[in-house]
Amino acid sequence: MIERLALIGVGLIGGSLARALRGAGAVGEIIGCGRSAENLELAFDLGVIDGCTRDPAVAVEDADMVFLAVPLGAVRGVLERIQGRLREDAVITDGGSVKGSIVADAAAVFGEVPARLVPGHPIAGTEHSGVGASFPELYHNRRVILTPLPQTDVVALERVRTMWQAAGAVVTEMDVAHHDHVLAATSHLPHMLAFGLVDLLARQQDNDEIFRYAAGGFRDFTRIASSNPVMWRDICIANADALSGMLARFGEEMTDLAETIRRRDGDHLLDIFSRAKTARHAYVDGVSPPKPEQDPEQSG
Repeated sequence: MIERLALIGVGLIGGSLARALRGAGAVGEIIGCGRSAENLELAFDLGVIDGCTRDPAVAVEDADMVFLAVPLGAVRGVLERIQGRLREDAVITDGGSVKGSIVADAAAVFGEVPARLVPGHPIAGTEHSGVGASFPELYHNRRVILTPLPQTDVVALERVRTMWQAAGAVVTEMDVAHHDHVLAATSHLPHMLAFGLVDLLARQQDNDEIFRYAAGGFRDFTRIASSNPVMWRDICIANADALSGMLARFGEEMTDLAETIRRRDGDHLLDIFSRAKTARHAYVDGVSPPKPEQDPEQSG
């Protein structure tokens, strides 16, 4: 049971966590903190929070759990504000998409990474933002990755794990650097492709006609380009090395694909598309590839 949750950033991620914990009876009081008075008032009216402040130092007073749900570029400033204002037993965790930057910011502010800091990342979200877009089922059966360090307090780690499980999530653990490499490929790269494609087409002279005749596949693929630009700017900067490397590799793949199409090499195209289809079914949909038919002469 969380006695008092300090929610630094009351948007889709933080608001959905608060709603889930309240619905599960896993939290007592929730204090919201954010820059927008209007958004905080809406959160209060919706029953997401019990009280609010625009000062992180005030928000964390007497809180036994602190959840940072602000853009990565704002994390260090928040940590500087709450330094020296935390309860001795307070646990700090976050929902940031890049863990290396969280660890680096904490070390810079506190001199070392606090033992009760448990970096975390819920693999959930939508293209919408703000507390009005939050809903308690966001984390149901979704993965949350925790990236504890060698010095992480085991009690703090277990408290954060229990919090996410109460919200309906499936909790796993991963090394910080490995997390950032994996997420660069599975989350950050797809967002870059969506942003890049929409920006490319928007700069075409006939963009009105392009978007007017866009089919469902285009809308589905580019949906995530509606995500918060500030948040994704910060993610790119925070995970620059891993993400730029993945983008470079993808660029090589696209160059090869373009050359294959230019040569009208149907066999190579079929190989690429077939591998992608099989991999998608196996790893995303959980569908095993069909087994090759056995030669009757080799049976028995």
